[in-house]
Amino acid sequence: MILAGDIGGTKTNIAFFADAKRPEVLVQETFPSRAHAGLEEIVRQFISRHALRVRHAAFGVAGPVRNGRCEATNLPWVVDAATLAAELGIRDVWVINDLEANAYGIATLGPTDLVTINAGAVNATGNAAIIAAGTGLGEAGLYWDGSTHHPFATEGGHANFGAGDAVESELLHWLSTQFEHVSWERLVSGPGLVNVYRFLRDTRRGEEPAWLAEEMRAGDPAAVISRAAQGGKSPLCVQALDLFMGLYGSEAGNLALKIMATGGVYIGGGIAPKNLDKLKDGTFMKRFVAKGRMQPLLEAMPVRVILNDKTALLGAARCAALRSGLT
Repeated sequence: MILAGDIGGTKTNIAFFADAKRPEVLVQETFPSRAHAGLEEIVRQFISRHALRVRHAAFGVAGPVRNGRCEATNLPWVVDAATLAAELGIRDVWVINDLEANAYGIATLGPTDLVTINAGAVNATGNAAIIAAGTGLGEAGLYWDGSTHHPFATEGGHANFGAGDAVESELLHWLSTQFEHVSWERLVSGPGLVNVYRFLRDTRRGEEPAWLAEEMRAGDPAAVISRAAQGGKSPLCVQALDLFMGLYGSEAGNLALKIMATGGVYIGGGIAPKNLDKLKDGTFMKRFVAKGRMQPLLEAMPVRVILNDKTALLGAARCAALRSGLT
């Protein structure tokens, strides 16, 4: 009955759900985004291959959405709800921001889908926030009306990066020679980790061994840096991951303050689950709470890592169910 999609710069996940009240994936496929001309092509293949009858659909897309239309930030696609409905013969189609979809999905998660890195206050309530570093940096909020949360999108990851010390000031200057606008996404994301690493290397804060350079050329550089840091194989990579996690914590704290996220902060995206030990070692939380007079407020906010990689799909399905009146 419901088709849901999570569209990112690297991959597009599509799933079909039959029960709107308790979303459960019946069929799911992953497509390499850049191997296809647009979302219509992927959805048409998926529906045809599984002989599905779809009445309602929602898609979370990485980028700003206005009037049901999104020009994806890290993908040369335009995703338009009206076009999708007309070309695919689906009665109701909604296009929402991908982090908004993740925010909708939080309500579907269970205890095993989350890891707490800051317990916060007992029975914490209020607005909540979600931040997710992956191909880019996504941020969203959940407004608390006293009885339920209402997700909303932001493009906070593209706000100006603010340096916290002398090293970060140097990092900002170094990046400003390469990018017209230095946003938080330039640092807190997969490509951002690579930027942090390159800065440390190029300013001679560590040596890049030949084996590491070769592995980075042959594979995903961010994943190589992360693995080398976790394994203690490269002091330069350890430095890079330390600085990256501090920056991640700093921006998560910024978001928490702006949304007054007393109900909790959720860390999504693909990077966090792969670096849980690093998230737990205090580097992230030290910077998260380092907001001067507001430190006690931040210390009282629960902070949890999302482990379920279907959260955006579940959230898109939940959004479609709510907006179509199925729940």
